Amino acid sequence: MHRRAILLLLAAVTACGGAHAARTWSGTVTYVTDGDTVWVRPARGGAPRSIRVQGVDAPESCQAFGPQARDALERMALHQAVQVEPHGRDNYGRTLASLRLAGRDVGGWLVANGWAWSYRFKREAGPYEAQESRARQARLGLWSQPQPMEPRRFRRLHGSCRPPPG
Repeated sequence: MHRRAILLLLAAVTACGGAHAARTWSGTVTYVTDGDTVWVRPARGGAPRSIRVQGVDAPESCQAFGPQARDALERMALHQAVQVEPHGRDNYGRTLASLRLAGRDVGGWLVANGWAWSYRFKREAGPYEAQESRARQARLGLWSQPQPMEPRRFRRLHGSCRPPPG
């Protein structure tokens, strides 16, 4: 009986690993909306999907360094093959996902080069705290400003750069 339980447990773990791997999909970046949002056409076909890069917060498009962050992401990812690992949806209906391009973590690259903040939630520093610290010290990208304003604070003070719906 003990051996059967172990075999069932191994089968369950393997199935879960397979389910996780099945969630990750590949596609091509067809458009870059801003410094942390891209559109990806699935390799298996279908319409492009809006993907918000998980773990980062880039400046708003009408905020200082917003256009530069968008341009940097466009230079890196436009027309490139990426792997998308979904984590959920945001308030705008976009898929929140980790993106990898040629094995490189796109979110980590954005933060390390000073194009985005490591996304903070409450008191947590975010997944890219070390990359952000190094970018700050090197005064890369948005860190070349004396006191860059986090996008969350910018939105509270000025609203979103997006026009209101309808």
